[in-house]
Amino acid sequence: MASCKHHPLHLDVSPCAGEFGYERPTAQRLLAATRPSGRLPSVAKIKVAESVNVDVPPNSTFPAPLVLPGDELAFDHGYPPQTLRSWKQLKQRNVVTNRRRTIYVLPPPKADASRAHVEQWATRQGVARPIEAPAVEDIVDYLQAFYHGLPVKVLHNPKLHFADWNDGARKTVTQKPDGAGQCHDLALQTGSEAIRIRVRKYDTFPAQLNLNDLLDAAISILPDDAYALLMIVNHDLFEDEEDDFCCGRAYGGSRVAVVSTARYNPGLDEPSKAGPKAKKQKANTGQLKATQADDTAMSSAVAAHMAHPISTVDTSHSRDQLRVLWLGRVCKTAMHELGHCFGIDHCTYYACIMQGTAGLSEDARQPPYVCPVDTAKLLTATGADEVEWLRALLEFCERFGEDALFSSFAAWLRVRTAEVEVESLEEESRV
Repeated sequence: MASCKHHPLHLDVSPCAGEFGYERPTAQRLLAATRPSGRLPSVAKIKVAESVNVDVPPNSTFPAPLVLPGDELAFDHGYPPQTLRSWKQLKQRNVVTNRRRTIYVLPPPKADASRAHVEQWATRQGVARPIEAPAVEDIVDYLQAFYHGLPVKVLHNPKLHFADWNDGARKTVTQKPDGAGQCHDLALQTGSEAIRIRVRKYDTFPAQLNLNDLLDAAISILPDDAYALLMIVNHDLFEDEEDDFCCGRAYGGSRVAVVSTARYNPGLDEPSKAGPKAKKQKANTGQLKATQADDTAMSSAVAAHMAHPISTVDTSHSRDQLRVLWLGRVCKTAMHELGHCFGIDHCTYYACIMQGTAGLSEDARQPPYVCPVDTAKLLTATGADEVEWLRALLEFCERFGEDALFSSFAAWLRVRTAEVEVESLEEESRV
């Protein structure tokens, strides 16, 4: 593989972004998008921003979106941006109140003992030693850090479980024409009602569940004091018959989201690529540190990531790594979908966790942080102090310091926290 010629990191859009019609917003527009007024404070600040980008975080902390072929912005480069001002004026946005401020996380529904085959649908066929799915408690802890200032809790009641669906006549959904067999639809029992969940046969997993049906179920059990409800499911999902699969979706106005852990399972990764990649990462760590002596947020994150290659040897240690890798992937999507419940739209300004994604490869490339524009929205909604919020995230990431994602996010957070502290001091001196 040819070595990368960027020195030390490429922080702008890809060279092909212009071919798709995407243009990076100017420093003035980036700065204005973070302001409640939607405008820059004064002509003097515009001139400063034009010359040295003061008040606009550096690209080495918040790079531009890559916009590679096949990316969401390559397909839809004209997607309307959402500024802080337009977010605040959004009529469909739900405001956090004293009555509704709790984020609930619903554990994956279980199947009745007589329907063990439904549990097996969540496991890829042919997997000899399945990896343990992420613990709901760990997901809750991550979201508690990310939505710092709001309570995040596991929703223990009602305890959902799958049963047979039968409304007087058996309902079935058949596999696509190139396959054989049938899957019976399920009933999701909530305690007070049974909600039909459509099921279909598909590749990779024995069966898929319908995402929209699960979102309807989430709406039906939304607690009165909930700001939002996130349902975690371990089964693969589909949204409509044209879909291959879907990892998550939110009905933002209804304050519910569903995230599937299925496609994020590291057991689905191609093993032929993991081993050589891990060895190369380890071998190049020294070179990376030598060429990136600027100690910026992004270079620190990359160095930390490359210092923690994933082991492909089947040992208890490597399986622990894979479980944490799986956790990190699910946490990113959980944060993204809950972001929609806060009214935050897909980001077009920066590389950001709120970017839209057109596939798993782009999903994997999205950073775990929110950009300055979406940070302004998030902190407005939660009321959290920015430094305290960053420190809460850092504390969580340091719990999993041997994982590539969480260790790199921790390295980024340390630099970003220092930047915000300096910005606060400068702002105080100007006042």
